[in-house]
Amino acid sequence: MPFANFKVLQGTLTPEQKEQIVTRTTDLYAEIYGERARATTMVLVEEVPDGGWGISGRVLTLADLGAATETDA
Repeated sequence: MPFANFKVLQGTLTPEQKEQIVTRTTDLYAEIYGERARATTMVLVEEVPDGGWGISGRVLTLADLGAATETDA
């Protein structure tokens, strides 16, 4: 059974965006493994609380990500 697990910062995706992740990931697995995989593909979108994850030993928050996004734009 194909399985994909997406961890995203809580409150950053709409229900429609989560649905899009599930649909498009399932489509991708079906494209790679064939249609037989569609019925058994499991996609999990987990929301991580603000401050519940980090990179390089530093806890990240939504504010940190917002600042990075504004800098990148």
